[in-house]
Amino acid sequence: MGTISKNVVIVLYQYSVVVKGIENKLKDLGYHVDIVTEKYDIIRDFTSTTPLFIVYLPGDIRGDIHKVKVLSNVCGMVVEGGRNLIIIGDYQQKDDINEAVPQSRESRWVDRPVDLEKLGNLVDEFYVTEEEVSNSKKRILIVDDDPSYAKMVREWIKEVYRVDIVTAGMQAISFLLKVKESEKVNLILLDYEMPVVDGPQVLQMLRQDPATANIPVIFLTGNGTKEAVARVMELKPDGYILKSTTRENLMGYLYSKLK
Repeated sequence: MGTISKNVVIVLYQYSVVVKGIENKLKDLGYHVDIVTEKYDIIRDFTSTTPLFIVYLPGDIRGDIHKVKVLSNVCGMVVEGGRNLIIIGDYQQKDDINEAVPQSRESRWVDRPVDLEKLGNLVDEFYVTEEEVSNSKKRILIVDDDPSYAKMVREWIKEVYRVDIVTAGMQAISFLLKVKESEKVNLILLDYEMPVVDGPQVLQMLRQDPATANIPVIFLTGNGTKEAVARVMELKPDGYILKSTTRENLMGYLYSKLK
């Protein structure tokens, strides 16, 4: 399997000379850097190709409800995408930010003023870790409109598999079409019942596109009656798993499909 792209996204509220210095340092180290200063929802798309996100906080964030909400949304998208996060801010902000935005606790905190050499070493550390994970673990995409369930499954299997999450059918199609061959998804766990575009429709679209036609698809279903299972299997997926299954059963089933 090839190496992943050395992509980093810097998320900020306002561009500055300091951010320019960080951007130049990362470029000097061989990274491709994207800057996001508005339309933060685009971060969800970046999670398919970018292992690391850096958030540069403004000094007045603790007193601005809107800015805290933006940070919460950004952290949520990065964490749900299974990606790494660095937050740069004033030391005095850290405890308040962690309390207001619980998902920020999964980040590495870097104090201002920024030591560019140390930051560069930290970014390299994340990249090497992500590359090792990519080279050693098979990749599973979870497609489920219930983020709580999807996160639970990711927690169950993340030590063995590289896991990505999307919460809508069309997001899954977009995600898969952007993934490079060297980073391909090895199996899809697909919720059977979803709003707008449901599991059967997603499966049909996947099978019609040569780029995704051969990816094994396992339906996730909450209905285990004989009639419901028969309806699921009529679509000829590669299998199905009841959402009520245990971690042990799920791990054993995935192993049988990906060994």
